[in-house]
Amino acid sequence: MADEATVGRHPALARLASLRQHRRDGRRAPHKPLLVLLALGHLATAGSSRLTWADAQRSLGDLIAEFGPASRTSRVQAAAYPFTRLRSDGIWMLDHEVPMDAIGPLNAAGACGQLTLNLEQVLLNDPALLLSAARTLVDSHFPRSVAPDILTAVGLDPETVLRAPNEAPDSITPRQRDPKWRDLVLQAWDRQCAFCGFDGQVYGATVGVDAAHVRWFALDGPDTLDNGLALCTLHHKLFDRGVLGIDHNLRLCVSTVYTARTTAGKAVYDLHGQQLQGRPGTPHPAQPHIAWHREQVFKGQPLTA
Repeated sequence: MADEATVGRHPALARLASLRQHRRDGRRAPHKPLLVLLALGHLATAGSSRLTWADAQRSLGDLIAEFGPASRTSRVQAAAYPFTRLRSDGIWMLDHEVPMDAIGPLNAAGACGQLTLNLEQVLLNDPALLLSAARTLVDSHFPRSVAPDILTAVGLDPETVLRAPNEAPDSITPRQRDPKWRDLVLQAWDRQCAFCGFDGQVYGATVGVDAAHVRWFALDGPDTLDNGLALCTLHHKLFDRGVLGIDHNLRLCVSTVYTARTTAGKAVYDLHGQQLQGRPGTPHPAQPHIAWHREQVFKGQPLTA
């Protein structure tokens, strides 16, 4: 039987973890989780989750543009959605009553938002719970390759958060990964990066090459060979950040939002148009997974060939 302290922690975690339901048909909608993470970062560093709309429209808009799917919505409007709509989840409050999604009233009122007072107090009284809540959110919405960037951007220490125990109740425990999947993917791609061929080893052990999901595991991507690529750590990061993509002809694409000044950085441009090729018998990524990545992760338009 769980002890009283553990039982008391679960309702707060469950309320935050329930934001995972704001995903439909594989489409990413990380706006609310990013706002909560921003509030958690502010709470951890300033002792209050209170955010002015003036600050949130800039910082939250930047987070959504950087870590959300490509969108034509303005950054200010994208920030207004979660800033007003998170109230319906029962964990957020505004100090002025404003209509949903309305930028004008937010500006006119000089509105501020914050986590509900009870939730904020629970998190202030239990810093470990705050860390666990942040970990639950990033693990539920993003791959581990992207999580440190997001945590840093909201003012939380990635190493501390990602070491936090997963204390979510059984009802919201994430599905388990296949422990054999990584080795199977690396073996299928000859233990080398599918994009650049990097195949570093130390004492015979592969180093600097990851097994990457095309459709993110956090967004229901399966642990199957047709959803996996062996990628060096650099290209894994760029793939998960939407800089690199794959078209329906299995050619690599480089997004136009990516820029570089040095020779090393510009080497990424050279990947554009290359044909994805694996060892004989290796399943290529399935078209539905490629389409998901193109729609939900890849940033903007690819460089023209």
